[in-house]
Amino acid sequence: MKNTTSIKSAKTQRINNQKHTMEIERVQEIASLSNLNGTIPIEFIRSVNEQPATTTIHGVTLEVPVIDLNDPDHQKLVASIFEASKDWGIFQVVNHDIPSEVISKLQKVGKEFFELPQEEKEAIAKPVGYKGVEGYGTKLQKEVEGKKGWVDHLFHRVWPPSAINYQFWPKNPPSYRETNEQYTSMLIGVANKLLGFLSKGLGLEEGEIKQGLGGEDLTYMLKINYYPPCPCPELALGVVPHTDMSSITILVPNEVQGLQVFKDGHWYDVAYIPNALIIHIGDQMEILSNGIYKSVYHRTIVNKEKTRMSWPMFLEPPSEFEVGPIPKLINQDNPPKYKTKKYKDYVYCKLNKLPQ
Repeated sequence: MKNTTSIKSAKTQRINNQKHTMEIERVQEIASLSNLNGTIPIEFIRSVNEQPATTTIHGVTLEVPVIDLNDPDHQKLVASIFEASKDWGIFQVVNHDIPSEVISKLQKVGKEFFELPQEEKEAIAKPVGYKGVEGYGTKLQKEVEGKKGWVDHLFHRVWPPSAINYQFWPKNPPSYRETNEQYTSMLIGVANKLLGFLSKGLGLEEGEIKQGLGGEDLTYMLKINYYPPCPCPELALGVVPHTDMSSITILVPNEVQGLQVFKDGHWYDVAYIPNALIIHIGDQMEILSNGIYKSVYHRTIVNKEKTRMSWPMFLEPPSEFEVGPIPKLINQDNPPKYKTKKYKDYVYCKLNKLPQ
């Protein structure tokens, strides 16, 4: 009798999960209806002081620093990354040794996933009551005044192997896993290089920043953002202004303009450079460096005719790992500006808009 009851309750839970995920409105579906009637639902219309039409400096594309990772002048390379991370919080890298075909394949399988029938995507949606971020979804953090971003997303960890949960990896297209593993294996090399340069820029040993983030347990979390065409792009935002919680974010965009950075009191478009990787300094890097490196404040806008996609990879400390200013950077004249706390506690406060 007990066994039958537990089977029934498990079945009921599964049905409820399916109902719940199918009831959530996905932006991709809203977009197809909105494009028919030329309007968007009110919850996507931002307040006037947030609307791209009124807040973007038009006709100016921000020339964020572009850094050649194959520059033979090692000191110049360290200095360039240090300056960009201190003054901008963002830079682009070229000659990073990830072949363009590997990046193209990553983009292709991600796009194919989002073009699957809705039911297939919902199969890897965030489960009901699930507190993590992994899975297919729409809402990520607490929404202010009920406003929503014009984006659907997929999150899953790709490294280290012990952190991976394949439940949240698409089964379709069939080459999805192999393609993402190939890209990740190459990206780790780029990430280690960047962390080494960032460490040396602060006058530290090459491996000290990485150790301050959890060493070999540093977690790589992939997010795919899917911003469908929007009939009123001047009124909506893809992702609202924010800084990343990660240490650094390594981002692959598609060719549709959308990333904007806040600098000197204004929002500017960031130039698209084919095959470049965009590097964001995140909150944990700002904390480790005791404020020397700046976490970049950025947002994304959407396009009337085209789908924009991006593939940010967030390099995150393990959830139980404590991050705080590196002791060598602290002295009487430079006291700690940030609390030392477990990464999971930092994330909880940030997603729920609580003070740190």
